[in-house]
Amino acid sequence: MTTENISVPEELLSALRRHKRVLIAAHARPDPDAMGSSLAMAWALRSTGLDALVFNEDGLPPFLHFLTLPGPVLTSLDSLPCDPDLVVCLDCGDRARLGETIQPLLDRVPSVNIDHHLDNPLFGTEANWVEPGMAATGELVAYIAKALRAPLHGALAEALYVAISADTGNFSYGNTTPGALRLVAEMVEEGLDLPRLREAMENNWTEARLRLWGRIMQKVRILEDGKLAAALITLEDMKSCNASREDSEGIVEQLRRLSGVRVALMLREEEKDGKIQVKASLRSSGRDNVQKVAAQFGGGGHRNAAGATIALDAEKALAVMQPYIRFVWNRLQ
Repeated sequence: MTTENISVPEELLSALRRHKRVLIAAHARPDPDAMGSSLAMAWALRSTGLDALVFNEDGLPPFLHFLTLPGPVLTSLDSLPCDPDLVVCLDCGDRARLGETIQPLLDRVPSVNIDHHLDNPLFGTEANWVEPGMAATGELVAYIAKALRAPLHGALAEALYVAISADTGNFSYGNTTPGALRLVAEMVEEGLDLPRLREAMENNWTEARLRLWGRIMQKVRILEDGKLAAALITLEDMKSCNASREDSEGIVEQLRRLSGVRVALMLREEEKDGKIQVKASLRSSGRDNVQKVAAQFGGGGHRNAAGATIALDAEKALAVMQPYIRFVWNRLQ
């Protein structure tokens, strides 16, 4: 199947063309796919003459500051002169993942939902385009841009590349589709500077990140006869290294590199309303389905990459998750 064979739902395109003031929002604590998709969508809509703004309650992640913005990434809705005509929701497995700030707006403004998560409940009020077989939400946005006749070059292409490459592990994960590779080839033909982008994406570590990784790697736990690798990141670890949550990104993917490991788990503590909770990130390969583990704790994601937030500290979260993780490989025996 070529990229030309992808059919964007007509009701989605109709909604985008019918409304003139569009607010684009992705999940809170945005990863490269969420933010790259948001920026690319804004560039695509603006190329057709629409007034498109980007909102995310946590703003633009520092590690993506090299991207060219179509305008400021809003972190508050107070700066909007009026309600938008439409909210475009990107990369959200459910409406709640957009964060608390935007929920009242979604109650009164029409929305479309564009996503690639398995468990999406189709919460868009005007249109839903959910394709779990797509590598990234950025891949979906690329096809929308093409349908709107927005050329895949310049800042739009850079945002798309960041989105797709990050969610595919630089095109090495099992979710990498032929279509994603063709889109990148098309963007390179249009002048996308891959060496410059890779430099910006990869060579941007802070000293705090380096210190945190060294500290956490020293105490990684190898469990279940080598099938499970777990990294527990406590509040003390974060404070000692003066690290931010962004500094922990990528640790769980490194654990999966260990020979024999079938599930990699990272549990990062954070404080909310005076209580400790953990952000759990799970990774696997092939048929090992960690999405089902995350779902047991109110989370979600994909077969080989999933996550959840658990109202426990890291040690207790590991204890309650381990039996469910064990089921991942036991069910395949």
